[in-house]
Amino acid sequence: MSDCLMLKKSNCKNCHKCIRHCPVKAIRFSGNQAHIVGNECILCGQCFVVCPQDAKGITSEVEKVKVLIQGEETVIASLAPSFIASYKGVGIDAMREALLKLGFKDVEETAIGATIVKNEYERMIEEEDRDVIISSCCHSINLLIQKHYPKALPYLANVLSPMQAHCMDIKKRYPGAKTVFIGPCVAKKDEAERYANIVDAVLTFEDLALWLKEEGITLKSKVDVTENSRARFFPTTGGVLKTMSQEAEGWTYFALDGVQKCIEALKDIESGKIHKCFIEMSACVGSCVGGPVMEKYKHEPLNDYFAVAKYAGKKDFEVEQPKIAFLQKNFVPVPKELSQPSEMEISSVLRQMGKFKPSQELNCGSCGYETCREKAIAVCQGKAEISMCLPFLKDKAESFSDTIVNNTPNGLIVLNESLEVQQINKSALKIMNIRSAQDVLGEPVIRILDPSVFLKVLNTGKSVKEQKTYLAEYKRYVEETVVYDRDSRMLIGIMRDVTDEETERKKKESIGRQTVEVADKVVEKQMRIVQEIASLLGETAAETKIALAKLKESVTNE
Repeated sequence: MSDCLMLKKSNCKNCHKCIRHCPVKAIRFSGNQAHIVGNECILCGQCFVVCPQDAKGITSEVEKVKVLIQGEETVIASLAPSFIASYKGVGIDAMREALLKLGFKDVEETAIGATIVKNEYERMIEEEDRDVIISSCCHSINLLIQKHYPKALPYLANVLSPMQAHCMDIKKRYPGAKTVFIGPCVAKKDEAERYANIVDAVLTFEDLALWLKEEGITLKSKVDVTENSRARFFPTTGGVLKTMSQEAEGWTYFALDGVQKCIEALKDIESGKIHKCFIEMSACVGSCVGGPVMEKYKHEPLNDYFAVAKYAGKKDFEVEQPKIAFLQKNFVPVPKELSQPSEMEISSVLRQMGKFKPSQELNCGSCGYETCREKAIAVCQGKAEISMCLPFLKDKAESFSDTIVNNTPNGLIVLNESLEVQQINKSALKIMNIRSAQDVLGEPVIRILDPSVFLKVLNTGKSVKEQKTYLAEYKRYVEETVVYDRDSRMLIGIMRDVTDEETERKKKESIGRQTVEVADKVVEKQMRIVQEIASLLGETAAETKIALAKLKESVTNE
């Protein structure tokens, strides 16, 4: 596969949207980055269309075309008929006028080549012994068959696409000319590269619009009228059939758009259920007017169809039909490199994804694969990672979270803004003597706790940190922390049971008080004894003094 689609790794956010929309699952994930699997990709461009981060891009060949124009060769543009839907109100004459200013020698409608291809389809139905014919206009459908449904290759019309048929016709009429196809398709870039010397370069409508803007060229609103232009219907669903006679006896004609519908039809064809049918297949819903560049920027299904229908005439372009050999195209199978893993390998991956029995295989499709088994096969092939499984990640995250929540010694309670219990852990149940979480989940918190602290935090937005609270109804002391998470709009309460600490503290306080009281009594008693002793000593001293005084007086008298 050519590098038509490029990946901007810095933009890829590992959202898996591309794999969910890829019809053939040609996306590989490694290191949280998406990679396109070249030998499986059908270049439908859906990854480019749906990527929300613009991580997928389409390579531009504008510089290559500028070099061609500056050369000596005549450069002629083949303009896809869906241009009338991309540039509404601008006909081929106005487009030619603008493109001549860019340096092209001339501009023609690819619908001319579509008429040549349509004529060849009608001849095949009438003259060849065919059972089923699949149109070969859409390169993405051709790649789908070559890469994924090779058993249907015999039914793919071995005819050039309108782009190729027109560019070969141009080169026949202008020997030595260089051809540039301009359209809404990514796959045409690969087709031009895969089948050399027919189309020299491919531009998307986006490439052209940017180039015109760069040169300051404005498209004029002018629509020409050409009766011989029925093949302009080609870019719409059923557009090929609208140009065909559909008169072959015993044949059924129908059109399919969208890769999924085409896949279902290819399965029926491979199984031998379909016969005598001409099937117009388009990878894009709505056909080419729903092409990836159209769909990404300007897709308006009804308006696009009406723009094409109004512009198309009722008769064919007048063309010189080439010989059969000139239009033949050889399609070969494109083998896929990835091998099918064994049942043991698939089962091993399923177990790693937490799928131990069929009932656990949810087949939710969030990873991008239809079934868990398909995802497991992709993991074995190195295309997917186990972590892409959303239920697996959710269960793993919840299991990890629950392990932490249920084994922390702190009580945790989560309330919504209506103050209803959303989650409660085992420690909180124990603190509040609640038998089971089911008894309180969804109930107002006022049933089990005073809601005032939660109301305060909800109304002020300010957290409460380690506020000591006595839960009288549970005879528990707790240090309460309440925070409000604005993102989840939840109140989170954390309760640390400090009952034992508080009891021990009060016990120590009681012992201290008792000790002080005893000390006070001892001191008081000692003071009383001292006072009594002092009193006794005072009386004795007085009596002694009196006695001595009398003795002294007696001695003196003598």
